[in-house]
Amino acid sequence: MASPPSYIIDMDGVIYHGHRLIPGALEFVNRLRDGGHKFLFLTNNSQWTPRDLQHRLNGMGIIVDESAFHTAALATADFLHSQSPGGTAYVIGGAGLTKALYDVGFTLTEQNPDYVVVGDTRSYDYEKIERAVRFILGGARFIATNLDLTGPSELGIQPACGALVAPIELSTGRKPYFIGKPNPLMMRTALRKLGVHSSESFMVGDRMDTDILGGTEAGMRTILVLSGVSTQETIETFPFRPTYVYEDVGQIPVATLS
Repeated sequence: MASPPSYIIDMDGVIYHGHRLIPGALEFVNRLRDGGHKFLFLTNNSQWTPRDLQHRLNGMGIIVDESAFHTAALATADFLHSQSPGGTAYVIGGAGLTKALYDVGFTLTEQNPDYVVVGDTRSYDYEKIERAVRFILGGARFIATNLDLTGPSELGIQPACGALVAPIELSTGRKPYFIGKPNPLMMRTALRKLGVHSSESFMVGDRMDTDILGGTEAGMRTILVLSGVSTQETIETFPFRPTYVYEDVGQIPVATLS
C-alpha cells in the first residue's frame, strides 16, 4: 500500500500571523497526524531557532518536536559548513542564524571574515551595513538566508531579508547567494530530512515567488493559501500555477488529495 503524501508547510502567513494562529491551522495539523502523513514546517525566516518555533506553536496549541522544523538559518549553516568547514562569518541576523552557524563550527567575527551573512533581523543599522560593505569589498563572500522582500505580520506587511540586503548589494555591486526558498537546495534538504521523494509530497505556502516556485522547481505538487502574501490576482502575474489554491490551510481536504 502506498504511503500517504507528505507535506512541507511554510509557517508565516500559513500557520500563523505573528502570535496569532490562523483559523483552521490546528485542525489541519491534526488531520495530517490522523492520516499518517509525514510533515515538516519550513520557514525562510531565519530569526528563530527550532526551539523558539516549537515554543511558539506549543503556545498556540500545536504540539510538535523541535525536529519538525527546518529553517533558512539551518540550511544556510549546512551550506556554509559544506563549503568551508570551520570558516568565519560576519553576521547580520537573529539568534536562529547565529546559533545555527555556531552549531556547525563557524566562528563569528568582525575581523576579516570569510563570509558576510545576512538574515532576517529587527536589529539593523548603518554601522552594520558599513561593516558588511567593507568586508565584501575586501573579499568576503556574500550570503543571504532568503530573498523575501517582505513578510506577513499581525500588523501587516513587514520588511524581510531581501530588503535588508538591498543597501549592501547596491553599495558593493555584489549580489548575494540566497539559500532559502525558492532555492532547490533548501527544498532538497527538507525532503531529505523527511525521508521522502518530491513526487510524493506537497509544498504548502502563501507566496508564489518562493513557496510555489520552490516546490515547482523541486518537482513537488503545490498548494497556495491566500492567508498571507499572495492573492488570487497575484497568481495571474506568474507563468506557473499552483496545483491547488485554498483560502487557508483549514480548507485543505487532506484525505482526498493524492
